[in-house]
Amino acid sequence: MKLSKLLAMVLVFAFSAPLFADTAAQKLEQSSNDAVEKFIKQFKGAEQFINNSKGYLVFPKITKAGLIVGGSYGEGVLRVNGQTQHYYSVTSASLGFQWGAQQHAMIIAFLSDTSLRNFIASNGWEAGVDGTIAIADWGRSKDLSSISFEKPIVAFIYGEKGLMGGISLEGNKFQRIVP
Repeated sequence: MKLSKLLAMVLVFAFSAPLFADTAAQKLEQSSNDAVEKFIKQFKGAEQFINNSKGYLVFPKITKAGLIVGGSYGEGVLRVNGQTQHYYSVTSASLGFQWGAQQHAMIIAFLSDTSLRNFIASNGWEAGVDGTIAIADWGRSKDLSSISFEKPIVAFIYGEKGLMGGISLEGNKFQRIVP
């Protein structure tokens, strides 16, 4: 009798685990959709720019904190042709004078097939080692879709007040995850 109850409990937990996983993935999808929508509303030509990219990563919330030693972490989705292909985390660590915490969103656009292919094929991709990510910086009044970026990978880091500057992605590590 006790064995059958134990077996029943194990089966309930085993079959409910995928439901929780789906919920985490669904939440990440929704927050990524919201981040893309905000990006499109904030920046002229952003929708056309994203649609013309070969693919893009969306990290709706990256949290960066530090007190002498710092770090950041966020989870996001890789989309190709508007469809989610994989889920990723981004992490970084830093040492030096720092204090406080901040959150921001980030969209990384792949502008060439080669850069996207190399990113997907990697088993853990590090900015500055496996490829260079240019931080977007342009006059906000300009239409984003009319700008030609020189690098094949371009990042847009933004918060409540628009684009954020002074952020380096050097050493950020991107790893495929299952949310």
